[in-house]
Amino acid sequence: MPTTLTPGRYRGLKASSLAAADVFGIVAFDQRGSYRKMMPPGSSYAQLAAVKQEIIGALSQQASAILTDPVYGLRAAMQMSGSAGLLLALEKSGYSGDSSFRRTELLPGWTPEKIRKAGASAVKLMVYYHPDSGDLAQELEAFIRELTRECHRWDLPVFLEPMSYSLDPAIAKNSAAFAEGRAEVLIETARRLSQTGADVLKLEFPLDIQFQSDQDAWRAACSQLSAASAVPWVLLSAGVDFAQFAPQAQVACQCGASGFLAGRAIWKEAAAMPPAARADFLAGTARERLRQLLDIAAAYARPWSDFYSPPSASANWYESYG
Repeated sequence: MPTTLTPGRYRGLKASSLAAADVFGIVAFDQRGSYRKMMPPGSSYAQLAAVKQEIIGALSQQASAILTDPVYGLRAAMQMSGSAGLLLALEKSGYSGDSSFRRTELLPGWTPEKIRKAGASAVKLMVYYHPDSGDLAQELEAFIRELTRECHRWDLPVFLEPMSYSLDPAIAKNSAAFAEGRAEVLIETARRLSQTGADVLKLEFPLDIQFQSDQDAWRAACSQLSAASAVPWVLLSAGVDFAQFAPQAQVACQCGASGFLAGRAIWKEAAAMPPAARADFLAGTARERLRQLLDIAAAYARPWSDFYSPPSASANWYESYG
């Protein structure tokens, strides 16, 4: 039976969805540290903010929503199309600790209350998470629950993005050794973190396609991921090229995902281009990529409203609201 949401959370998900269906076609551009590395050395804050505004402005005409950050994204958020919802990232870029023990930190002075006041439709929270990290996993689950409660206090839905990593410094995430257990890690992550109160999970593709090209295996893993998650999930692009991401998105949506939340697969070449070339790329290649992904989501994605229903109305509902 669908869970009844509060008015703000339900409207936040609606505002982030495609107009014709309760599915997501969201463009992500909340990168900060990695974004600076994409740009020419010495790029100023104003230049970084202006390029982000240009890319987001062009793609917000089609996307169901835009995910950006408060550091470089305010100008973009204020100027983007009003037809798109707005997700704002809560966490600080990167992590503390070493590569096999990763803690998430929040941006100083940035809170769910401020995100609500800034006019966002939803909050995005990214954490590095491995279900076998013992006390750290439990610490992170408690951290997520606390932050989710605070976001819900401001009636904001939460898109939770758990990023997997290797607990063994000798085994790289992009290695065959990590790929062997990747699906089990992501499925267990979905099972556990979908119980934390987050409204939507933003998940990686459950298999590493450089080691597994069999689409029957893709479908089986995505179906298991969907069965494990108690809430809707969307597929992230994780920096892969569009040619790799599009078939992943189609399989994921056919097997239970509620859409996509993708960034660099759509726009990454544009960041370092000269202004005229960037404008041409955004008007042509990037918009066509986004159109293809939106068509996939519209045709195959599972509506998030399978999981959630709106609140019931009465003549005096507003008296007890909040």
